[in-house]
Amino acid sequence: MTITNRVSLKSVMAGNTPISDVPDAPTIGTATAGSGQATVTYTAAATGGAVTTFTATSTPGSVTGTGASPITVSGLTIGTAYTFTVSGANTTGTSPASAASGSVTPTPTPRGLFAGGYNGSRVNNIEYISITSTGSALDFGDLTARRDSLGACSSFTRAVFAGGDSRNDGYNEYANVMDYVTVASTGNATDFGDLTVGRRYVGGGVNNTTRGVFGSGDDGAGSNVIDYITIASTGNAIDFGDLTVARNGAYGSSSPTRGVFAGGQNNTNVIDYITIASTGNATDFGDLSIAYPMLGTVSSGTRGVFAGFGDNRIEYLTFATTGNTTDFGDLGNNRDGCGGACTSIRGVFADGSVSGFNNTSEYITIATTGNATSYGELSYSRYATVGTSNSNGGLQ
Repeated sequence: MTITNRVSLKSVMAGNTPISDVPDAPTIGTATAGSGQATVTYTAAATGGAVTTFTATSTPGSVTGTGASPITVSGLTIGTAYTFTVSGANTTGTSPASAASGSVTPTPTPRGLFAGGYNGSRVNNIEYISITSTGSALDFGDLTARRDSLGACSSFTRAVFAGGDSRNDGYNEYANVMDYVTVASTGNATDFGDLTVGRRYVGGGVNNTTRGVFGSGDDGAGSNVIDYITIASTGNAIDFGDLTVARNGAYGSSSPTRGVFAGGQNNTNVIDYITIASTGNATDFGDLSIAYPMLGTVSSGTRGVFAGFGDNRIEYLTFATTGNTTDFGDLGNNRDGCGGACTSIRGVFADGSVSGFNNTSEYITIATTGNATSYGELSYSRYATVGTSNSNGGLQ
């Protein structure tokens, strides 16, 4: 007697695994953003056919990566939010997709820029560092005009420099010029537009992923003006509102939602805050330990840090609360008029002047407290420079 169709394809085995079956869906794990990429973890299904290839697929864009867990998916657009699913395949077919991962946003390779300053005359140079490493800065290009005491802000792709004192190039002492660069490249800056009021000692700029905001400055007297721009475009700044106190050099620090402006040259230790995505007048946040202008500032998504009080002190605040700053630790060098650039993890303070111009830089770990560690050197010793980065706390 012939027995037909009594053994299905499911019973064709390799060891204990039915290799002719289509795989079952994997279980999704976590997605973690990186520099233009993401890594995706998963767990293979315990049932179904043996998998020969696992593939992670992005939404949007259907960008894929293959391999064992974790899978790296490269070629993602910086600043775009993605989720990922994972599927398994063998010679029989492809499994259903897993559930979607949580949303993550790829970031650029972290780069800090330091621009402008004064070392006996005003300078127009821009230098860059790789924030996550240590070492000397490299030449990036030049500003459109030599100037010091300017402000800066950044998106993931672009940095904008605003205002300053540019008398060396025949401009007004209270410059209204704004220029921009593409952070991931090198080259000279391009004209962006004008501030609503020309001024030097411009507050060092705050930003989220799309908007930059500049506050305070010297326009012949202390200014309470706050301006904003859309970083991806070009054009003149628009009035945002007013600070609580008119002053020069109230330098800024950013979370994704809130910007703070601290200190000032009009003998104030006041800290104000704004909601970056809105407009309106600033609100009192608290106080620095002393009144001081032109501080170096860095930030994570939760904490803002200030240094360069003419001595070695470092202070910090928590954006989500209000209140006075708290002692963080000490710089290795006394600094005044230094610049700051950062990732969400590390902050770098560079340049400044107390007893002679300085070209050294130091770094801190923002989430902790403690003293700064030597980072490297900039090519120019100078004062009243400004720093920014494509990975600051406003971009987290």
